[in-house]
Amino acid sequence: MGDSGVFSIGELARRTGLTTRTIRFYSDEGLLPPADRTYAGYRLYDAASLARLELLRTLRELGLGLTDAADALAGRSNVAELARRHVELLDEQIRVLRLRRAVLRAVAKNDSELDEVRLMKDLAAMSDEERKRLIDEFWDEVMGGLNIHPDFDARMRSAKPELPDDPTPDQLQAWIELAELVQDKDFRARIRRMGEVQSAARDAGEMQDQPPAVAEEQWLKWTSAAADAMAAGHAPSSPPGRELALSIAESMGKSPAEAAAQIESGTDARAERYWQLMATINGWPQWPSQVPRAEWIIAALRAAG
Repeated sequence: MGDSGVFSIGELARRTGLTTRTIRFYSDEGLLPPADRTYAGYRLYDAASLARLELLRTLRELGLGLTDAADALAGRSNVAELARRHVELLDEQIRVLRLRRAVLRAVAKNDSELDEVRLMKDLAAMSDEERKRLIDEFWDEVMGGLNIHPDFDARMRSAKPELPDDPTPDQLQAWIELAELVQDKDFRARIRRMGEVQSAARDAGEMQDQPPAVAEEQWLKWTSAAADAMAAGHAPSSPPGRELALSIAESMGKSPAEAAAQIESGTDARAERYWQLMATINGWPQWPSQVPRAEWIIAALRAAG
C-alpha cells in the first residue's frame, strides 16, 4: 500500500495468501470490484477491498458457493440464514461420509468381495424412513389378514432398526444381514406359517385373552427351567425332563405330543436371529439363545408322550 492508499492485485495476494489468479477471478465475477485503475488499466484496490476480500475468503472457506457469497456481500441474503442452510448441507455430507467410512471399515474387517461391497453401499445409504419401510412391508406381508393378538402384532411392528450415523462394522453388518433376511422368500414364508398357527388357535377359541407379555413370562420360566436341567446334564427323557414336560403340557391344556408340535411350530433359529440382529443394530442387550432350550423342551415333550 503506497502513498495513494491502494493495492495492486499482487499486494492483495501477499496480504491475504490468495493467488493473483483467484483474486482476478473474483474481480472478474463482480465480487471484488476495483476501487480504481492505473493509467495503464491495471486494477487497484483500497482498504475496503481488502476487508471485502478477507470476508469473501472466509465465506468460501465455510463452503458457501459464489452465488451465496455474492448475495451475502451485496446484502441480498441474511448471513445467519445462509449459515443455517449450509449447516444442514454439511450435516448431510457428514452423515454420508460416516456411512462410507462404516462401509469401508466393514469391508476391511470382513475381506468382502466386490458384490458384497456394492450391497453394503446400497443398504448403508438407505435413510431411516426407508429402513423402517422395509420392516413394515415385511410384517404387512407375514401378518396381513391373520387373526393375530393386537398387542403381539403391535409389538412385532414397533421394533425398528435405528442405525447410528456412525455405525460400527458389526452394526452395519447386522443391518445388511437383517435387510437380506426380511427380503428372503423362504424366511417370509416361515414367519407367515408361524403366524397362521397363532391365527388358527385364536380362531378355535384358544389364547383369545392371554396377553403376549403373560405368554412370554410363562415361556421364560419354562426355558429357564430347561436351561437349568441342561446345565445339570439331564437328558430330555430323564425324570426331570419328563416332570417339566408334563407340567408344560398341562399348562397348555394339550397332550405332550400336541404341546411339542405347537412349540416346534413357533421355534425357528432365523426368527431368533431377526431379534439378535435388531439388538445389535440398536445397541440393545443380547438375550441368550432360546432355540437350544426350546429344542430340549420339544424333545422332553415327545419323550413324555
